[in-house]
Amino acid sequence: MHDIRFIREYPERFDEGLARRALPPRAAELIALDERRRAVTTRMQAAQARRNDASKAIGAAKAAKDEATAQALMAEVAALKTELPALEAEEKALGEELQQALALIPNLPADDVPVGADEAGNVEVSRWGTPRAFDFAPKEHADLAPALGMDFETGARLSGARFTFLRGDMARLHRALGQFMLDTQTREHGYTECNPPVLVGDGAMYGTDKLPKFAEDSFRTSDGRWLIPTSEVSLTASVMGELLDEAALPIRLSALTLCFRSEAGAAGRDTRGFIRQHQFEKCELVSIVRPEDSEAEHQRMTRAAETILEKLNLPYRKLLLCTGDMGFGARKTYDLEVWLPGQGTYREISSCSNTGDFQARRMNTRYRVAGEQKKTEFVHTLNGSGLAVGRTLVAVIENYQNADGSVTVPDALRPYMGGVNRLELA
Repeated sequence: MHDIRFIREYPERFDEGLARRALPPRAAELIALDERRRAVTTRMQAAQARRNDASKAIGAAKAAKDEATAQALMAEVAALKTELPALEAEEKALGEELQQALALIPNLPADDVPVGADEAGNVEVSRWGTPRAFDFAPKEHADLAPALGMDFETGARLSGARFTFLRGDMARLHRALGQFMLDTQTREHGYTECNPPVLVGDGAMYGTDKLPKFAEDSFRTSDGRWLIPTSEVSLTASVMGELLDEAALPIRLSALTLCFRSEAGAAGRDTRGFIRQHQFEKCELVSIVRPEDSEAEHQRMTRAAETILEKLNLPYRKLLLCTGDMGFGARKTYDLEVWLPGQGTYREISSCSNTGDFQARRMNTRYRVAGEQKKTEFVHTLNGSGLAVGRTLVAVIENYQNADGSVTVPDALRPYMGGVNRLELA
């Protein structure tokens, strides 16, 4: 959520930020709407003050036996009582209109975010690892994995497209990956393990910028709750409406949960295989920090995600997303893309974003500045994947495949596999 006071004070800077996202200027329109709202507020306050003054004057007029003045004042008070509800309703309607307009405008990009129209404008920051040289033609996971327990047909028969049924050691490897990720993030990187709800209300979704713009991307239950698209929603919203002590920051939270996405905006993309599912698991990372710490925290979080790939010896590259490829709530995002030899390309496996105070304003989450009795500031929030479990499973299958169709279990996962070192054909 944007601060209308910032827009009033720096309209050019606001419109410049929008222009970098290839969006038209909005400052003048928003300021005009805010001025209308403030004008109504001023009229309402003046009417309330006059009503109070006139009410007091009635008693004085009656005490002076000035019945004519008393009657005139009583008529004025009656008129004001009729006028005030209309002014209150107008102020509320204009306030809601302003909030709705602000809620649909994406975050402004940080100064060092490259300008670009789409993913072609992303900037590669670094690469890690050397793709394996195979002495056979590596297969894509969708061709290799069904014989090892990745059952696309049963998933589709039970639930429709983009659902998969995992069996046997394939299911165990998937579970091992999630546990390994969560253990690494909590034990080595200082995140607190959480087990949050996967059903949330409108407030949590709105506060984490998933509503109102992206309602169609999520599933809603018949009683009005939402299945979380990511546990970023539950974890970040856990501080919704709170006034935190500065000493409590940073707060670092992690959870391994199911996630649900309708993929309404991804029609026709990755329809084959396990890359893009309606239901998947992800190890989420969330940080709540002071504004001055958010840039360093962004680097730290991204590094925590990179560590998982390195422990699994999966080659990857790190990208700084351009303005045209960055998410709605982000002011800066790093993507990690893992090498998939079956496809012969890098594919996204983690996205780590700094949202600044964008979500905090929507959630009304502040912290009390140490040593200051009254001064409060909005926190900064960050979120990232540490990692997406299903996509990591795909990467393991493709990178660790063998000529006979089996898949070797990475060393880092073997303690979680109960002695299983290889997924073999049945």
